[in-house]
Amino acid sequence: MSLRRISIVAAAALLFCTVAVGMARAQGSRTVDNFSLKNSANAEVALSSYAENKAVVVVFVNPNCAFTRLYQGRLAALSATYGGRGVQFLFIEAPINLEASAGGTDAEKLKIKTTSGADLPMLSDEGQKVSTLLGATKTPEVVVLQPVGSGFAVRYKGAIDDNPQVEGFAKEHYLQQTLDNLLAGRAAGVPDKRAAGCLIKRN
Repeated sequence: MSLRRISIVAAAALLFCTVAVGMARAQGSRTVDNFSLKNSANAEVALSSYAENKAVVVVFVNPNCAFTRLYQGRLAALSATYGGRGVQFLFIEAPINLEASAGGTDAEKLKIKTTSGADLPMLSDEGQKVSTLLGATKTPEVVVLQPVGSGFAVRYKGAIDDNPQVEGFAKEHYLQQTLDNLLAGRAAGVPDKRAAGCLIKRN
């Protein structure tokens, strides 16, 4: 084998290793520890209580965000479908930059009414600790966590699918694909996709 061919083979092997390492880092090297949220009854809901689940989907939403409303039915359906397969959905209300000037009561803001008639149970993130920890910037945005050891690995972060406006026109179902892969024992796949939505307002 010529020196040039050896160099080409070595370069290709190095590139493959670099890509493989990059994918491994993106799909599981980052882990998060336990965190707690508050439900509508002001009771704590700890991430660690779902350590036996197959995955946990943290969804950042806001009832006043038009994008959140567009995904209401889809989120309710995904939660119902995957809830029976060991996946826990946690819906966190996050403040946005364009809050409605005439909001409803606090009780009304603790849930999002879906078009199918179901309610998404909302959790509060005091001090925006969880959204900051997970790097969420928009509503709606999802972060898929998978229990590993004493923590949770971040497997996916970003958009739910590729068409917020029309559900029937969505071609790439990122969240669904990630969950299907994890439940089948495969790698999550694409680690992130930019979410379209309302910007989360930071204090």
